[in-house]
Amino acid sequence: MTAERTRDSTANALFEGLAYLLTLSRPRFWFYLAGPVVVGVAYAAGDVPALFGTVPLVLFAYFLLPANVYLYGINDVFDRDVDAENPKKEGREARFSGDAWVVAVVAASGLLLVPVVVLAPTLAWPYLAAYALLATEYSAPPLRFKTTPFLDSLSNGLYVLPGAAAYAAVAGEHPPLAALAGAWLWTMAMHTFSAIPDIEPDRAAGIDTTATALGEPRTYAYCFAVWTAAALAFGFVDYRLGALLGVYPVFVAGVAGSSVAVDRAYWWFPFLNTVVGTLLTLAALWRLTHG
Repeated sequence: MTAERTRDSTANALFEGLAYLLTLSRPRFWFYLAGPVVVGVAYAAGDVPALFGTVPLVLFAYFLLPANVYLYGINDVFDRDVDAENPKKEGREARFSGDAWVVAVVAASGLLLVPVVVLAPTLAWPYLAAYALLATEYSAPPLRFKTTPFLDSLSNGLYVLPGAAAYAAVAGEHPPLAALAGAWLWTMAMHTFSAIPDIEPDRAAGIDTTATALGEPRTYAYCFAVWTAAALAFGFVDYRLGALLGVYPVFVAGVAGSSVAVDRAYWWFPFLNTVVGTLLTLAALWRLTHG
């Protein structure tokens, strides 16, 4: 009976640990890292078999789960004091438990990038190295970009880098500069918009961000301007891409001018981003299969 209770207790502890890691990794946001890999591969591939090569699949697998455990795990570890007062950590996100095994899993998830780099072509290495640097130093000292206004926004270009690495690995050349600039600008605005619900908790904790520096009304204006610039940059690649990305400045203007709470609108973005990313990918696949 005692052995059975021990097994049940171990199984429950394992289940609770996995559930905690799943929550920590923000499943609603998994495709923010893995999605750019899909888009990058779709636009880089010269034929259908190239979509399913070893390197694209490994990049997708890494950036779908281990990368998210690392990115959000390191964020939670170094934000544990701030998150104690953050209402976003109730339910949909997890506060750092303080357990050593969590730190070990987060560190191991980051180190899993090493075999990915070894497998990838050297042309992709600068993007993967830049991703590792920004993913770490966004939250961790000594740089901790997230606590410096405008550097917090700029450093979120890290979400573009998996897609750039995938494009370089498959195409054998660097992605178009206008596309890279447009995607980077998109991430800057996305990050800053997501920081609006944190303005008061961050101010209370003494953390300086782009959103706390600008205040809510000017942060909306900043996001509108940067998303507009992103759409224009994509327009230099293809006017249809620019038109598609134009949904973002329209969206933020709608939120700013409505009575919708920003912390509610924030949770609409995974759906919007999935739709836009799907349309981008389908356009690339149509080009690939129909010339």
